[in-house]
Amino acid sequence: MRVLLLEDEIMLQSAIEEYLTHSGYEVYSFEDGEEAYLNIKQNSYDLFILDINTPSLDGLSLLEKLQKEQIFVPTIFISAITQIEQISKAYELGCYDYLKKPFHLKELTLHIDRLLKMANIQSKDYVKITKFYTYNIKTRRLLFDNKEQILTLKQAQIINVFVLNIDKIVDFKMLRHYVWIDSHVDNATIRAEIYRVRQILKEDLIKNIKGIGYRLNKKI
Repeated sequence: MRVLLLEDEIMLQSAIEEYLTHSGYEVYSFEDGEEAYLNIKQNSYDLFILDINTPSLDGLSLLEKLQKEQIFVPTIFISAITQIEQISKAYELGCYDYLKKPFHLKELTLHIDRLLKMANIQSKDYVKITKFYTYNIKTRRLLFDNKEQILTLKQAQIINVFVLNIDKIVDFKMLRHYVWIDSHVDNATIRAEIYRVRQILKEDLIKNIKGIGYRLNKKI
């Protein structure tokens, strides 16, 4: 697997590159966001690991720029930043996970393993959910009879978590982590948002698992 690492702290960059290389990954490291961008334009990658504060072009701006050019690659952000606005921005741009510095290198590989299980990178871009519902993993668009289902940002994030864990139970802890970015929202708030999602869907896709969470069932 080809991994692009954008990290301007040289010691941390070297440590991550060495650890991931020994773990079997093919790692290409950059300190400068603009240099990383130019390289991405010429090469393909399976995973981005991006710091937020980097020279020339920060990690958030890099990901936003790539998405405008229809370059969609699963992304993990690593940063010492704790401001909820920037972390929220990272998830809005489509990152799969966020890891706060400092962290143990083993923790990074655990996050990568979880991402691979969720994103199923080797699979097709499209997931067929029902006869009429299809989901594009790269663009995060939900289609009904080939027409995009209009969703709010929060609803789109919820659907993304469910599709990446299709036919599996998604508990409240997982929803809180990936949709509310570990904010202290209660289960009642999550239930209310799930209810709104279920109301706008044209088919009954999301099943309640009492006391635990929900499950999106494939029906084909």
